[in-house]
Amino acid sequence: MSSEVKPEIQEVNRSIYDFRYESHPSFEADKGLTPEIVEQISKEKHDPAWMLDFRLKSLEIYNKIAVPNWGPSIDGLNMDQIITYVKPDTEMRGRWDEVPDDIKNTFEKLGIPDAERKSLAGVGAQYDSEVVYHNVKKEVAEQGVIYTDMESALTGEYADLVKEHFMKLVPPTDHKFAALHGAVWSGGSFVYVPSGVHVDIPLQSYFRLNAAGAGQFEHTLIIVEPGAYLHFIEGCSAPKYNVANLHAGCVELFVGDGARLRYSTIENWSKNMYNLNTKRAIVGKDATMEWVSGSFGSHTSYLYPMTILNGDKARMEFTGITFAGKGQELDTGAKVIHNAPNTSSHIDTKSIAKDGGTCVYRSEVIIKEQAKGSKASVNCDSLMLDSISRSDTVPAMDIRNADSDVGHEAKIGRISDDAIFYLMSRGISESDARSMIVSGFAEPVAKELPLEYAVEMNNLIKLEMDNSTF
Repeated sequence: MSSEVKPEIQEVNRSIYDFRYESHPSFEADKGLTPEIVEQISKEKHDPAWMLDFRLKSLEIYNKIAVPNWGPSIDGLNMDQIITYVKPDTEMRGRWDEVPDDIKNTFEKLGIPDAERKSLAGVGAQYDSEVVYHNVKKEVAEQGVIYTDMESALTGEYADLVKEHFMKLVPPTDHKFAALHGAVWSGGSFVYVPSGVHVDIPLQSYFRLNAAGAGQFEHTLIIVEPGAYLHFIEGCSAPKYNVANLHAGCVELFVGDGARLRYSTIENWSKNMYNLNTKRAIVGKDATMEWVSGSFGSHTSYLYPMTILNGDKARMEFTGITFAGKGQELDTGAKVIHNAPNTSSHIDTKSIAKDGGTCVYRSEVIIKEQAKGSKASVNCDSLMLDSISRSDTVPAMDIRNADSDVGHEAKIGRISDDAIFYLMSRGISESDARSMIVSGFAEPVAKELPLEYAVEMNNLIKLEMDNSTF
């Protein structure tokens, strides 16, 4: 092995995400969480009466539920110091040239307008607490597909549909941060795909949190009717600050009989972010739910997308990767409930820890008594790149009938010195050798990501390898 002394580099180059502009909100809530603040948010958003009631009841629930004590510590998160609503100084626009320059430049640097022009059927862009840009291609709209921001859906012609589905899959009673979301949610996307309609080009939402010390609480509600298909892409990022930021969004997905929904997410939050996001899908007969998840940022994450297989022969696939570096503790995984006969689920995750980072894989598979003939497989692989990093797996299996097929496999290991030596003996540098091994480890996930995100993931791995001390 090379004995060359490498220069110490304090921080990975995240300049593509860490740029920021001075915040000029048109309205900003006071720090903290009180009924008066919730009422002010509701007033600013012109909520219907039922939503104000919902928010206040959610706040009551939040104040009664304890902070989780089984996962990573979130002691550094003080809700008294979090700004729960930051309204940018612009209305939602349907053309990029109408968006204010600082906000437009933010999304230009992130490549969102370019991606829309090249490969997307529609885009929603949220800046702090509100959607600032939303557009869907004419040919998609002509298929009857609805893609708009949640506020427009809540107060417009789809209001009854929103009220019927809003926080029915993730009720405020589910956990403390679901209740918080119910109280202060803002922004997000509403998607409705009619029966039998196939949206061949993906839709995308991108969430950017620019304000220091703020929270982002967007709500995504997607309804895919029987026999329809949709691929929805979600991207997230924020600049780094020396104060805590919070992300506690909520995603609710309704997949009708014979439908298929693919939900791809890349979360590249800065390392001062507490990411306490909740995602859940309910899947009908002969329907398919596909999750592709990449967790690369945040100081601390709690993230476990759940799928409820509610119809005969419903299927779920979850493919995920988590990358934890210095100062990060990412607790991620997936949950699935087999609630009907002949259902199937497959969970395949990869986690990578370096420079003292901690990855925890946490999952739960429940096969109910009535879900006879079901199949479930879980595979979780972990790779530690040094002796100071940590990786744990915490799988749970709750099987309530004897007529199901369940398998679980977990592997935890480090990069082999022999493999590094072999590659270096072929003229490959040590950092390139490590990048090759890590990229090979992550490849099963990378191939499932949308192209631009797969490139982003591989570039991130290369950066992490180049800027590490081994």
